[in-house]
Amino acid sequence: MPEEKKTATGLPSKTAAALCYVLGWLTGLVFLLIEKDDQFVRFHAMQSIVTFGGLTVLAMVPIIGWFLTPVIMILALVLWLFLIYKAYQGEEFSLPWVGNFARSLLGKI
Repeated sequence: MPEEKKTATGLPSKTAAALCYVLGWLTGLVFLLIEKDDQFVRFHAMQSIVTFGGLTVLAMVPIIGWFLTPVIMILALVLWLFLIYKAYQGEEFSLPWVGNFARSLLGKI
């Protein structure tokens, strides 16, 4: 079985991609800043930033966000587990709208 390629962190690519989601947008930002070459990890890092950063901002919107926060948190938990699983499986799973937006942002940096 061939060995999986390593990232700038020394971790296997699939592991680093899964870790991009562990602390939401924060670990996404860390991996985006550290990883310069592995596009698989960079995509998952940017998708994590856009997805969980957007959910964080939405939860902080006065009145509307406050009432929607319980629903947002439940959906975010399910999405978080799903994205970690997909990344660890080596799949570049792209969320509708968010994935394309994350890809376009990666093209600009």
